[in-house]
Amino acid sequence: MLTLLICREGELCVCEMTHALEESQPKVSRHLAQLRNCGLLSDRRDSQWVYYRLSDAVPDWVGEVLRVAEQGEDERLALLQNRLAGMGNRPDRRLAMC
Repeated sequence: MLTLLICREGELCVCEMTHALEESQPKVSRHLAQLRNCGLLSDRRDSQWVYYRLSDAVPDWVGEVLRVAEQGEDERLALLQNRLAGMGNRPDRRLAMC
């Protein structure tokens, strides 16, 4: 769900993901590190924030699988996006859509 949420939102920082998923920061960070190490995600630093997005190096077929999975999880992703919309002090970010 983490990767699909990133795909849907374009890019997210750890605080946004912990808020949306209602998971601890260490747990989310561990998963992000694994996804980055295997080449699925990339990150960028902007001041105090680190934003994660789908890597540009991901093969086209992976992007297509994620798009199909995103459609199949539309209801759950909409709930997570509603949580994000209600997040106070949400950092600004640049969108990098899937």
